[in-house]
Amino acid sequence: MFQSVLVANRGEIACRIFRTARAMGVRPLAVYSVADAKAKHVREADGAFLLGPAPAQESYLRHDRVLEAARALGAEAIHPGYGFLSENAEFAEAVIAAGLIWIGPTPHAIRAMGLKDEAKRIAIAAGVPVLAGYQGEEQSEKRLLKEAKAIGFPVLIKAIAGGGGRGIREVRAADEFASQLASAQREAKAAFGDDRVLIEKLVQRPRHIEVQVFGDKHGGLVHLFERDCSLQRRRQKVIEEAPAPGMTDDVRAAMTGAALKVAGAVAYENAGTVEFIVDGGGPLRADRFWFLEMNTRLQVEHPVTEAITGLDLVEWQFRIAAGEKLPLDQADITASGHALEARICAEDPGESFRPSIGRIEVFDAYEGAMRLDAGFDAGDSIPSSYDSLIAKAIVHREDREEACAALVEELYAIDFFGVRSNIGFLARCVHNEAFASANLHTGIIADGLEALTQAREGLLQRAADEAADALLEARRGSDPWALADGWRAQSQQSAWVALQHEAQRIAGDPGAPAFADQRAFVTGPGSAIAVVEGEVFVFIEPGAHFDLEDAAGGDDIKAPLPGKLVALAAQPGQSVKKGEALAMLEAMKMEHALKAPRDGVIASVAVEVGALLKEGQVLVVLEPQA
Repeated sequence: MFQSVLVANRGEIACRIFRTARAMGVRPLAVYSVADAKAKHVREADGAFLLGPAPAQESYLRHDRVLEAARALGAEAIHPGYGFLSENAEFAEAVIAAGLIWIGPTPHAIRAMGLKDEAKRIAIAAGVPVLAGYQGEEQSEKRLLKEAKAIGFPVLIKAIAGGGGRGIREVRAADEFASQLASAQREAKAAFGDDRVLIEKLVQRPRHIEVQVFGDKHGGLVHLFERDCSLQRRRQKVIEEAPAPGMTDDVRAAMTGAALKVAGAVAYENAGTVEFIVDGGGPLRADRFWFLEMNTRLQVEHPVTEAITGLDLVEWQFRIAAGEKLPLDQADITASGHALEARICAEDPGESFRPSIGRIEVFDAYEGAMRLDAGFDAGDSIPSSYDSLIAKAIVHREDREEACAALVEELYAIDFFGVRSNIGFLARCVHNEAFASANLHTGIIADGLEALTQAREGLLQRAADEAADALLEARRGSDPWALADGWRAQSQQSAWVALQHEAQRIAGDPGAPAFADQRAFVTGPGSAIAVVEGEVFVFIEPGAHFDLEDAAGGDDIKAPLPGKLVALAAQPGQSVKKGEALAMLEAMKMEHALKAPRDGVIASVAVEVGALLKEGQVLVVLEPQA
């Protein structure tokens, strides 16, 4: 076994790999950008190397700098994590050429499965079912539209390179094809440097089920059962689980068998995931799933597989990379119980999932009943240069119903504020009727978006009551007679505390019943934060300064966070309606539509497409209609 490993990544996955490395007596080493100089993964490593400026293209994606880091820190092996360079065949070749151990599949397998069109050809040759589609070389808009019409709408436009749900657009009619194609190509070019796409038939009510596979250098190949990743938003996974609900022995045998055929076709080594699109319109069937793609790396959702099998997948990766045989034969790999993983992100679901950046003031979770894979601690800052993933909450119970209940309970118990998070949204997803009843498909969130993204009615009042109680308690001195809290002998406390939440005035009742899923913290004189069902409410007592400009809607369209302007649909003199998209900002690996805050006429446009924007920078100025 090698004695040191450089993790060419950041955040929670770097910390996760470090944990296994230390358990195996392997020295963990880190790389970082300027934005991550004080990051958790840097603090936890035995050594760290500065790659460069914040943009990934100038730091985490620099082959030469990562290899320089390995030499400088004395690393014997490199683990790429996921994302960044994890599925880059050229980087894998460079690592091997430098005499280092590459913890991942062979460059050949990465290259063969890295392009979706080639992966489909391999699957077809292996006898694995795939969806009807076009994977041709000709990429003109005219040809792609012709093929889409031949396949029959609705169709999916999918970037040939990359993954993670990027460069994918759903098209339901011919008249929207051109705009969706341009959007997919633009995103694919920015993310992967390759704007080529393929077209495939859209399954109307799809489920997303994937199979974890492992291969060694001695011809061994096994699967570690399946995961269901159907709960998605814009092709990005939100909550994953294992095993897949409703899975039967015959369907599992067919699906895992198909996965092993795909992996065997490229003599696969190390960890990989074969993904399938499944017809979710009824019970799972052995003839109603189709090969989607293969991810040649460790997946974000690997912990649910670890939970049901009791195995450490990173340890398996280490041992296979070091030349050992698979730790277990297929017959010896078993699964029990049910596991769920929820991705906790720094984003505001109530504001179209706008990423939130800044300092985490509080991050506290009781981990006794769950596993928390976190890339941040209290006091850390969320940078704008990378994705918004903060941590993953994983629970494992005897059955799915117990696991769902446990996940909600653990999410409610997390104290997290300073930046926005999606914790309340995740809990509502678990409570969603379709998800709770395992009637799964990838459109669950889209179908119930409004209810899922807004806090349940009544939470604000509960939060105000909790905050009022905390504020009175903080002011309570050693002399109970000195506190004007409305207490009377032989009667109930009846004082109400005037509070303000954003632009709204509300009275809090400190004597209201308390619940286990709510608590409050005094943050300063006359200010408190309350957490109810995973939602965070900030209160101040009247008299404190409060800025109402954003609540009233303004004349300026500003960049909500740093990023790149990739599209602009505004020019001086143009009339616009409230909510009309005027610009598209690319930040934190996503595109964000910037919309008009009210009706008006564009007075001026201050930027051009391609501009790098600072947070708060004015893009467009409105004026009232004449």
